Amino acid sequence: MHDGEKIAHIPKESWPSWTWYAIEFGIVLAASMLISREVTNYFTELTPEVQNYVFMGTVGLIFLAWYIGIRGFILKKKILRNSY
Repeated sequence: MHDGEKIAHIPKESWPSWTWYAIEFGIVLAASMLISREVTNYFTELTPEVQNYVFMGTVGLIFLAWYIGIRGFILKKKILRNSY
């Protein structure tokens, strides 16, 4: 054990890793809401209540596509993993 490790705990990373997940979540949320807004504006003949369902459904589909499809299968990064 090095002398510095005996005196104080020195983390491996200076930036907390959970903040990268929060930043990714914010980017995915913003992008999905912007895409969903454009998709919902395409359906002008629908009532506002149905447009809300279309909006939230599109946001949900983009979330599922990113976190399960792209991130899970293509990038091979698990969302919840053991950090031990």
